Amino acid sequence: MRVLLLVLLMAVLAAVWVRSRFERDLAQATARAAEGSEVLATACGAIEVQVAGEGVPLLIVHGSGGGHDQGMAWARPLTRQGVQVIAMSRFGYLRTPRPADASPEAQADAHVCLMDALGIERAAIMGVSAGGPSALQTAIRHPQRVSALVLVVPIAYLPPTVPGSAPPVSDDKDEWLLRLLGSDFLFWTAQKLTLGPLIRHVLATPPEHLDSASASEKARVDELIGRILPVSSRAAGLIDDTRLGKRLGPYPLERVSSPALLISARDDGFGTYAAAEYTASLIPGAQFLGFDQGGHLLVGHDAAVQAAVLALLARSSPGQVAP
Repeated sequence: MRVLLLVLLMAVLAAVWVRSRFERDLAQATARAAEGSEVLATACGAIEVQVAGEGVPLLIVHGSGGGHDQGMAWARPLTRQGVQVIAMSRFGYLRTPRPADASPEAQADAHVCLMDALGIERAAIMGVSAGGPSALQTAIRHPQRVSALVLVVPIAYLPPTVPGSAPPVSDDKDEWLLRLLGSDFLFWTAQKLTLGPLIRHVLATPPEHLDSASASEKARVDELIGRILPVSSRAAGLIDDTRLGKRLGPYPLERVSSPALLISARDDGFGTYAAAEYTASLIPGAQFLGFDQGGHLLVGHDAAVQAAVLALLARSSPGQVAP
């Protein structure tokens, strides 16, 4: 009986400790997600945004599980090169509400509404992962407002006649991902106990790439994973993004008139390599930068990606960017 009581006591203490650690980490993540941003009233509704730097405007459109914080974490180094980074939260993420029409087309129009609210006539736009469709739609629907287009590991349409670079995500896996990403506690637990599988299945990146990655690259990935919490504040957007790829149809890519750069890695588990290469082939004059390895997070290529982005901005805005 004493042994049983001791076991029960230890279990209770362990549960209390776990709950305490979870609540502490969640509170820290929630506070961090609100740092530096403000909510602007635009003609398209409220949009959360964070702005840093001076120079050529670059609107960062984040991927799944992100927000203004994820976009700024990636792009902040560009502010030292004559770039003004505008990092926003898409529909259903953090403090940007999800409207009835949350399509990429409606989100593209909201990007322009945000530019109007900030007094920006033209900007480069960079869509990352699930941010790709609305960034691309901005260049199609509002070409006069877009000075350059960058799509990084974009979720994009691939016709069935073109071979994919990865198997499509099954409906069962989508449902599993939604359960994981619908709970702060489940995601926090996965971070602590099953980080490798989380990186492979949720972030579509072979975790072994991190074994040989530089300290700065490991820190970048750690920060990105840490900024997914609180997932409960990103749930509405995540639900849309999880099913986004299955709903995409062909876009009139020939209408993109701005200089364009598309980037991906062949071993991206979401299959963005084939889609990005195909999209680049149909955008007039577009450049495709492909890596054999790196996964969806482009591990090991952060410096090369930022250099390519700066080079594109320098070409589209001569004399204003320091590549």
